[in-house]
Amino acid sequence: MFTPEQFSTTSLRDPRVLRILASAFNAVDPYTAVKKYLNNNPIPQHKRTFAFGLGKAAIKMTQALADSIPLTNTLIITKHASPLTFGPATAIEGNHPIPGKDSLAAGRAAIEFVSQLTPDDLLICLISGGGSSLMTMPVIPLADLQSITAALLANGARIDEINTIRRHLDSLKGGGLAQATNGAAILSLILSDVVGDSIAAIASGPTAPDTTTKEDAKIILRKYAGHQADQLQMNFKETLKPNDPAFNRVQNHIIASNQIALQAAKEQAEVEGFAAQIVNDRLQGEAREVGREMARLLLKEERAKQGRPLCLLAGGETTVTIKGNGKGGRNQELVLGAVDELKEMKDAMLLSIATDGEDGPTDAAGAVATDRSAHRAESLGLNVAGSMSRNDAYVFFDQMGDLIRTGSSGTNVNDIILCLAF
Repeated sequence: MFTPEQFSTTSLRDPRVLRILASAFNAVDPYTAVKKYLNNNPIPQHKRTFAFGLGKAAIKMTQALADSIPLTNTLIITKHASPLTFGPATAIEGNHPIPGKDSLAAGRAAIEFVSQLTPDDLLICLISGGGSSLMTMPVIPLADLQSITAALLANGARIDEINTIRRHLDSLKGGGLAQATNGAAILSLILSDVVGDSIAAIASGPTAPDTTTKEDAKIILRKYAGHQADQLQMNFKETLKPNDPAFNRVQNHIIASNQIALQAAKEQAEVEGFAAQIVNDRLQGEAREVGREMARLLLKEERAKQGRPLCLLAGGETTVTIKGNGKGGRNQELVLGAVDELKEMKDAMLLSIATDGEDGPTDAAGAVATDRSAHRAESLGLNVAGSMSRNDAYVFFDQMGDLIRTGSSGTNVNDIILCLAF
């Protein structure tokens, strides 16, 4: 569980705000979420029960299951494996955010693992964000899949768009895992890391039906990487649709989400004396533009507030179109986009944080800025526009002392944005 102090930075010291963040993260703790589901929903009896964990939260989720019921065997595919206290179990680390050889090995292990199942067995899947990259069994060469994924990420494709393409290029996605389980019953407990909580999009839906088509995937690929789309015209596969009989034996349940984290943060903000409001739980778009818009909204609402301090909350997953060679992540770039807007205010703060504790290829979860950040940056010789042009938010906030570093959180339910007027 998180303590408030884990979120502190040079500018982020207010204990009220630190407690709000800790409340949000703890509300979507994977271990607690699984335990809560199991306490309220008895698991049906089967000849044997197997566990399959997939995603960034897989270790904690599977641990909660193993602490609750006996398991015949377990396979976990995750980003950061840790020692297991139960068995028999195998943990494999895949590659993220671009699938690699370890992800391919994980895909092969998954197929071998589910091949032992029979119609008398139960497979409990514990699925969370990151699974799309951590496990793969592509229908095209791995190098081609890597090239496509890198192009989509660099050109600002949304995660739902990326996962639509992944589903049609991978035999384990879009219901593919469910199809490979030899008729076993499947119960999937899912932490949502996608805007709108689409089960088909979370980890690219290994146990979920898919309503998109390979034509949809081709359209998206042409939008972001036209030449690769033309080369792959004949290589997209079709996915399992909702009327497929394979899903008669599958149950999918979302047990934690960004909305749950936001609601916990809102309730804590109210306890701390803020007038709190969730303004958007489906944020998408270019990160720097979203940052500007959120700061402008804070300015508008701050002028209308009466008496109490104000806390606006939002959640979702923005994107970054990479044009420079700097270092950063979408949360850091979002906050950088707000710095010049915040200087028009007094006693204001905006922060954005990835709930998995990992913002892009950095050691930071996100960043924070205040109405004084622009002036502080200038005194340190930092330039907002220059940092933005290089996509170099990490260096900017690192020198400001305002990177939020939580370490890997073991959960993953998108990003949380707090806009505060004191």
